Amino acid sequence: MAINDHFAWTRRAVLGLVASLAVMAGGLPAIAKDKPLKVAAIYTVPVEQQWVGRIHKALQAAQARGDVTYTYSENVANTDYERVMREYAEGGMDLIIGEAFAVERAARSVAAEYPDIAFLMGSSFGPAQPNFAVFDNWIHEPSYLTGMIAGKATKSNVIGMVGGYAIPEVNRLMNAFMEGALAVNPDVKFLVTFINSWYDPPKAKESAFAMIDKGADILYAERFGVSDAAKEKGILAIGNVIDTAGDYPGTILASALWHMEPTIDRVIEAVATDSFEPSDYGQFSFMSYGGGSFVVDESLADAESVKAAREKEKEILDGMFRVNVNDAEPKSTM
Repeated sequence: MAINDHFAWTRRAVLGLVASLAVMAGGLPAIAKDKPLKVAAIYTVPVEQQWVGRIHKALQAAQARGDVTYTYSENVANTDYERVMREYAEGGMDLIIGEAFAVERAARSVAAEYPDIAFLMGSSFGPAQPNFAVFDNWIHEPSYLTGMIAGKATKSNVIGMVGGYAIPEVNRLMNAFMEGALAVNPDVKFLVTFINSWYDPPKAKESAFAMIDKGADILYAERFGVSDAAKEKGILAIGNVIDTAGDYPGTILASALWHMEPTIDRVIEAVATDSFEPSDYGQFSFMSYGGGSFVVDESLADAESVKAAREKEKEILDGMFRVNVNDAEPKSTM
């Protein structure tokens, strides 16, 4: 990290200079931070919500290994986000993690005030110097595979899809799912609704009921509440981000799973070895890095469709098939 606006040496700048001189001299290794690192996370929703729940799980695992001490705040209002960021920064954190989707300008402004602290934020935009790295749950690949399973499983050829907000991070997963379904069943139609909330299970459930009334026999559960509607009506659902099959036996046909551990482990290592750079960590959510995976209940799915999806999964992992990234808002087709 470079010098700040007042041209005073920061600790990270000094360490960087020492490391550079050592490399030039063929001498000492880079200076590492003491472990455990102090890490804080800021969440705008409860940690039970699937998206932040994956981050929470990965950080808990890092704490259990002794790599970090981990503290967090949940249900932080957008209007309060800047204050909480500053409190953690003033508390001497080495790394602060969160979601900046609705507070981009404020989050980036606060981060710039603390150049010696690493920030890793879920964001629709790019990284920024001197210390603002970004990530996202790029699980469009397993989403495509769940679409293949759903496209073959539907009998009414109508699939209902309930999302949170029509932002790129959600849109690309839903579009990938739709492409996967259409690849195996060109007759399938989609009903698409956004509830404009990250956590409102009752609203998501009501939207799902409306889709069932219009003929949907499979539901894409991007939000909590959708699988509850599917279970009550005796139809199937597609899971997203986490595996809820144990909570809805006989209901969850397949799921696209997100694993935040590859991202979290890399940023912790970078901060610990003083090699952190503000970059885009999104790639570590790809299947090839272990950041995404696909599961299917083979007792509910047709054996041929499972075989086809597994073959496509191998093509993705072998680099022989690339799932389209389409960030445009998906629309109903009926």
